[in-house]
Order: sequence, then C-alpha cells, then structure tokens
Amino acid sequence: MLKGLGGLGDMAGMMKKAQEMQGKMAQLQEDMQKIMVEGSSGAGLVTASCTAKGELKTLNIDPSIFNGDDKEVVEDLILAAIKDAQTKAAERAQEEMSKLTEGMGLPADMKLPF
Repeated sequence: MLKGLGGLGDMAGMMKKAQEMQGKMAQLQEDMQKIMVEGSSGAGLVTASCTAKGELKTLNIDPSIFNGDDKEVVEDLILAAIKDAQTKAAERAQEEMSKLTEGMGLPADMKLPF
C-alpha cells in the first residue's frame, strides 16, 4: 500500500501494531481484575485471595488459631498469607504479560509497565 514511500510504510505498520498492543494492554488490565490467586500460611490456617493486580479480596482465618496468647503469631500468619498472595499475583501478572508480548512478536522477557 505505501511501498513507494520508503520507510513510511514500515512506520504505518508499526503504528498499527502499537494501536493493537494498546488495545490488548487495556484488555489485559481489565482481565487482571478478574484473575484471582490465593496465598496461604500456617499450613493453610490463614488464606488470602487477591486479584492478579494485587488487590486483596478475601481473608480466611481458621478459628482454631484464636488464642489470646497467640496474637502476634496470628498477625504474622495473616501478613505471611497476604504477602504470599501478592507474590503469586505478581507472578501471574508477569505470566499474562509474557503471553501478550510473545503474541505480539516482542521478546518474552520484555517488561512493560502496568
């Protein structure tokens, strides 16, 4: 179509790919709010669920760990479960981003901002 214009034909193709990438990135952002991951601690006594964007959605605490003397232990288990869920969310987000970049012909290890 733009063969007679030299490098402008390549520029048009690049612009089209950039627009396509922008659309896919917007869809991925939306999807990340729906993808859920779960982290746990204390052999499953505390579980936390969050979106792939790292937003905490649920926290479940087994009642057996409630004892007035164990307050600090319970707090540590809660924090550990949340951190585990957030780490898994970041890993999942990176997996999804890698799928997108590979599909666009970009290097798999290319890191794009969210």
